Amino acid sequence: MGRKREPWRNSNRNQNQFVVLNKRSVDVTILTDARYTGSQPKDDYTSNVYLEDQLVQDALETIGLRTQRVAWSDKSYDWTNTEYALFRSTWDYFDRFDEFLPWIEKASQETKFINPNQLIHWNLDKAYLEDLRQKGINTIPTVYCRKGSNENLISIANIKKWKDLVIKPRVSGAAMDTHYLPCNQIEEHQVLFKNLVDKQDMMVQEAQNFILDKGEVSIVMIGDQYSHAVLKVAKEGDFRVQDDFGGSVHDYNPTQAEIAFAQDVITACSTQPLYARVDIIRDNKDDISLVELELIEPELWFRKKPQAAKALASQIAAHIKEKALS
Repeated sequence: MGRKREPWRNSNRNQNQFVVLNKRSVDVTILTDARYTGSQPKDDYTSNVYLEDQLVQDALETIGLRTQRVAWSDKSYDWTNTEYALFRSTWDYFDRFDEFLPWIEKASQETKFINPNQLIHWNLDKAYLEDLRQKGINTIPTVYCRKGSNENLISIANIKKWKDLVIKPRVSGAAMDTHYLPCNQIEEHQVLFKNLVDKQDMMVQEAQNFILDKGEVSIVMIGDQYSHAVLKVAKEGDFRVQDDFGGSVHDYNPTQAEIAFAQDVITACSTQPLYARVDIIRDNKDDISLVELELIEPELWFRKKPQAAKALASQIAAHIKEKALS
């Protein structure tokens, strides 16, 4: 079967560096979403998506792994033909969750996921933050609300002695349905919150001043090793650091304490991920705090450090060999 060559790619291959130990025609299928499967990127944003996926694909092929790049929702793709599926730019999954979850169940019976299936299921619901908190990881103070619950925002703020709040879905991405509520606007947003919690599980958090003032640090981990980091800063007047909302990304040199914190987060996972993005801030007590742990399809900014794609490919190759020989 092999990989379909795409016009925007220009890579060299050396298939002699890695001996494939399976009989399927593809070793690693790189997962994207259907918006990013055209022959040419349409704008700067999608150019970055294509570039970063290409860096990973080239790195895998350079060590002799056979690859394809496919939309997870491609109904014509035979998942039994690929040994592993690597989640990279499946950035429509939270908009299509009713399709995505059944697809995971079906595809996981036909191929193996990188990261492992159990980690993906755990990481889908942001209640994993509570699991990590119970293991000693400092996280942002949070109240978790089940779909249909009657939680009152004013009551939560009063009981917890929180001033400003952030509300967000427990399953989401790209700041979908996420709102910052200053203390003087909490009551008027109760109807909004009720409408949101009527249709999905939600979470209420104490707003953290550091994000507004200085942004959020993303630390990229390959295996249990630090790779690189960026600082994400919201545009003036906003609290969302995502570039979807005008946020900007800057090179960042984390402190040893920040790297050690990220390594502690990885160690606290029930299974070590092959890759992860650990999003951290200084909380309202000036302690390092986990905002999110991204294990499914995090943006990893390989364009800022292309050698990180090679490190990921090596990690995947070692994992494949280990599983094939076990």
